[in-house]
Amino acid sequence: MSSGAPQKSSQMASGAEETPGFLDMLLQDFPAPLNPEDPLPWKAPGTVLSQEEVEGELAELAMGFLGSRKAPPPLAAALAHEAVSQLLQTDLSEFRKLPREEEEEEEEEDDEEEKAPVTLLDAQSLARSFFNRLWEVAGQWQKQVPLAARASQRQWLVSIHAIRNTRRKMEDRHVSLPSFNQLFGLSDPVDRAYFAVFDGHGGVDAARYAAVHVHTNAARQPELLTDPAGALREAFRRTDQMFLRKAKRERLQSGTTGVCALIAGATLHVAWLGDSQVILVQQGQVVKLMEPHRPERQDEKARIEALGGFVSHMDCWRVNGTLAVSRAIGESQRGRPKWETVSRKPRPRVWPVAHQGFREAVR
Repeated sequence: MSSGAPQKSSQMASGAEETPGFLDMLLQDFPAPLNPEDPLPWKAPGTVLSQEEVEGELAELAMGFLGSRKAPPPLAAALAHEAVSQLLQTDLSEFRKLPREEEEEEEEEDDEEEKAPVTLLDAQSLARSFFNRLWEVAGQWQKQVPLAARASQRQWLVSIHAIRNTRRKMEDRHVSLPSFNQLFGLSDPVDRAYFAVFDGHGGVDAARYAAVHVHTNAARQPELLTDPAGALREAFRRTDQMFLRKAKRERLQSGTTGVCALIAGATLHVAWLGDSQVILVQQGQVVKLMEPHRPERQDEKARIEALGGFVSHMDCWRVNGTLAVSRAIGESQRGRPKWETVSRKPRPRVWPVAHQGFREAVR
């Protein structure tokens, strides 16, 4: 992953030309809102959603749909944000589904703040209503596109490669979100981009969930603007709690390690959980940014034993004789994870413009 030189003037002109044309084409393909009998243009995210999952899941739906139609990224993110914001301001009680009796009794062992009953919403009906909201916003913006949807941003050159290996299905997920500010309506002068990889095991559910909700939870934190590391730490903790509730409702067994990078201005903030890793290559040399969590680390071994577990060596180092990772989102039988973050601020130094964003980030 590397950054290209900013080309604000050319990008602004290009975005201004592409945006109206994209909206015209979208409204031509969908000349009217969906009727109840019309098929959805996207797959609903499951059967039910909790209230706390709505923002992330709907934003993911919109970004996937608009991205598949080659929407300019700033426009896609701004459209998604506006449609999600408008829908969240409405009364969602019409989508409510009553939980099963056993779901009302769950989570007694969790922290006190997690004991409130969970409100579940019908995902199919919500996804239909959200598409119509997105359609309405597109119609309004066809006449006058807000500046945020046409704003210039740094151009990123992103390369992605994934290998399934011997697993039956790909259990990993990644996130590439250069338009972080537009997706969450941030208007301060600091440009932000977010990238993440989640290494799932025991299924894809946890990795997919983290790829949708970690950055959403980070954006919700009031301290994001002043303490990004703290916001990322809380985002991992919050996402884990949310997924454990979903896993209990739906009897899911998967887990995921993960690593994410939030680039805010010229500062690189890295957060990780488990043995997922991030490296930075600087003038051909690898710069070590973090120490992955592994069961054989002495501090990890001590933490696991203090929680009542044990670490043993079989074919590899394992927790409680089964788990090959010491920290993860999900996996409720594991000791509660702790999240690590690191922020690197640049010393004043000039680097070639083509790599300025990353090279200034770690000094």
